Amino acid sequence: MKLRRLLIAPAVIALLAVATTQAAAVQYGQPDTDNDYPWVGLMVAYDEDGQPLWRCTGSLIDADTFLTAGHCVGQDTEGNEPATAGIWFEVGPITTDPQYLANLEAEAPDLCAGVTGYPCAGYDAYGTATPNPSWTGALTIPQTYDIGLVTDLTWYGDMPDSFGEVAPLGYLDDLAYENGKGNVEFTVVGYGLQLVRPVELGVKTRYVGTVSLVNLKSALTDGWNLHYSSNPGAGHGGSGGTCFGDSGGPVIHDGLIVAVNSFVLNGNCKGAGFGYRTDTDVAQDFIFGG
Repeated sequence: MKLRRLLIAPAVIALLAVATTQAAAVQYGQPDTDNDYPWVGLMVAYDEDGQPLWRCTGSLIDADTFLTAGHCVGQDTEGNEPATAGIWFEVGPITTDPQYLANLEAEAPDLCAGVTGYPCAGYDAYGTATPNPSWTGALTIPQTYDIGLVTDLTWYGDMPDSFGEVAPLGYLDDLAYENGKGNVEFTVVGYGLQLVRPVELGVKTRYVGTVSLVNLKSALTDGWNLHYSSNPGAGHGGSGGTCFGDSGGPVIHDGLIVAVNSFVLNGNCKGAGFGYRTDTDVAQDFIFGG
């Protein structure tokens, strides 16, 4: 069960007659072979006993702060609650330690016993899981408070040579559809699943894709979330989409982080994706301690 949660972000809920699933990989994208996004990392959450719970993506925004989704570092609907998190910044593929798989198969009480690599050790940084205080463990759409941090980082590997930059307050409000403006596209980056069906493909590699803006004002967004396409060729030619494992990864416009990947509308990661906006007063008060 724990391995499953490492591959697929937890929880499926129904709301407004639409099934919503917490987002986890960039579909239809390409590996970040040139390391254009060295500050985007793969995160594993651990409970208070140091046991792995699930994996997510996020962005290093300074030497002590890793930005991700609230559901990546906060409690879930089953009562699981992260205490700490380890972060890897390599492009990948990041391989799972065979000893961990052996422990899992043997149902060992300590899944990390004897494990020297992913998902229990070998991370570049390690810190405290810090969800937004208003995160409840459920997707209370539209205002989910689905934003979180890993703070007080201790470094065991090399720190990336650059940081992600959060968009300024109100940045997305000027990007809504306007006559003559054309299509608005975003870059998405993550370590999640590349495919759900017909077979599950989840190579732990940093992937990069392009998605198109759908809207910022609807029952599912209402100024708090960013709605974007998740199909190849959608809108004016998106070449990416987010899925399970991409949760918390950055949605980027002109080099600025405008949202963190939050949820998708179905278990197949097709049709639409949603990011929790980082350019609101609620998000920025949390991120920057306002």
